[in-house]
Amino acid sequence: MTDPVLHVDDLAERWPAEERRVVEPESFRSPFQRDRARVLHSAGFRRLADKTQVHAAGTDDFLRTRLTHSLEVAQIARETGDLLGCDPDVVDVAGLAHDLGHPPFGHNGEDALHDAAGPCGGFEGNAQTLRVLARLEAKVLDAEGDSVGLNLTRASLDATCKYPWEASAGVRKFGVYTDDRAAFDWFRADAPEGRQCLEAQVMDWSDDVAYSVHDVEDGLHGGYIDLARLMDDQDEQAGVCTDVAGRYSEESEATLREALKDFLRDPVMRDLHDYDGSFGALVSLKSFTSTMVGRFVTAAVEATQGQFGSAPLRRYDADLIVPEPERIQCALLKGIAWRYVMQPRTGEAYYTRQREILTDLVALLSDRGPDAMEPMFAQAWNRAGDDAGRLRAVIDQVASLTDASAEAWHTRLTSES
Repeated sequence: MTDPVLHVDDLAERWPAEERRVVEPESFRSPFQRDRARVLHSAGFRRLADKTQVHAAGTDDFLRTRLTHSLEVAQIARETGDLLGCDPDVVDVAGLAHDLGHPPFGHNGEDALHDAAGPCGGFEGNAQTLRVLARLEAKVLDAEGDSVGLNLTRASLDATCKYPWEASAGVRKFGVYTDDRAAFDWFRADAPEGRQCLEAQVMDWSDDVAYSVHDVEDGLHGGYIDLARLMDDQDEQAGVCTDVAGRYSEESEATLREALKDFLRDPVMRDLHDYDGSFGALVSLKSFTSTMVGRFVTAAVEATQGQFGSAPLRRYDADLIVPEPERIQCALLKGIAWRYVMQPRTGEAYYTRQREILTDLVALLSDRGPDAMEPMFAQAWNRAGDDAGRLRAVIDQVASLTDASAEAWHTRLTSES
């Protein structure tokens, strides 16, 4: 099932091709190592330090931001991919870059911008990631003087593409906007339609592993999750399984309840029954984190090699196989975080306020135009040929902001109106 057309040299291509600016021996850095450096040194990557993961950035020194989450996803993806035979730098790039398109205020902000961006095709964080990588991040210009973003290699762009399709009716998740199709079609050349490459599947599973495990870790440390209550109350267990069914898993509630009972009896979970934030409790919490990440990675690697063999696998040689028990446990962890951390916040005033800030910013910038925007986004506005193009420039501007700068821009622009 090897790729019949694209080989190593093709996968290292850039669009457009680049001449080296400095003398650099060919053996010094691979094209994929250069990709990794470009992402790490990008402005978009730095901004992730002040973008919400689950908890608002800056509210607690222990809790994760989009930046620390991305670093953790990259570490998990690199080790998983390396075990399977993928180029470790390609999966590392995918892990580092996968959230570059996320706007301020996490998924709450993403929903707000999707509503505001309806006339120009909607907003989706993964499609915005491609837009950042292939257009918005300042690094390389083409022969016409237009930005091609970081100009990553074909392999790295494909590995970062979690949803390799355009928006369609009834589909909320997608990976490319219509006006970014040229770049998408280039790096997806000869790829099976709608199928992730193995490196993207590794990144996708690593993302699931990282946020399912770490959201529970953060929730326990922050006092939002009381595992003793969950372990000792069957009604709470049933509630978690109801939340998980359909949202995170296609398994029946009955199947999930049995799996949750077994999971809660696992020693790594039982040790957290009386979590109180003491040093010993923190050691148990870290043991839980490392054990679960190791369990999820090992299960996927062994199952994939069991089906496709132990020879190095890459691109479309294989699909990542995640066994059902580990997939269910991952879904249950997501459900625990949803029930006790995320869902209660949807009714809080600040959650509504975040959406209002982004909605107002889109309206204010659409009204004021390029004079109120940063130069690169103002240039996109001026070049746009219609209202949809101008709205997309505004959406790009707002999505680029951090949590703190979105609030600051809102305060400034509303005071001036």
